[in-house]
Amino acid sequence: MQQIIQFTHEPIVAPALDAPTREIGACVEFQGLVRASEEGKPIAGLYYEAHEPMARNLLARHFTELSATLECAGVVFIHRLGWVPAGEASLFLRILSAHRGSALAFCGEAIDRMKTDVPIWKTARINPS
Repeated sequence: MQQIIQFTHEPIVAPALDAPTREIGACVEFQGLVRASEEGKPIAGLYYEAHEPMARNLLARHFTELSATLECAGVVFIHRLGWVPAGEASLFLRILSAHRGSALAFCGEAIDRMKTDVPIWKTARINPS
């Protein structure tokens, strides 16, 4: 399985689709967008930090473990660090698989695992009143 794991301080730009084989029948893409409120309070955006080496290792392990039960030919994971204004993407995830069921399940499980133990943190910045 092909894995691309990136962290960037720039706005996320989805890379061109590059299927590793013509047997890919599903491409599931997810973008996590920063909402204009956090815990019921208006915010201007979020500030993200990560322990990148540990995050890369855990993400790679999660993706490899998931691919043992959910068919997956490729994963592209991009997470933005630093300031991310409300309305912009903080996360991009692309899953390539022969079938949509596996791709959709892989995407959901990958995000759940990331939120459980991958060292990526966010801090809300509240709008001035």
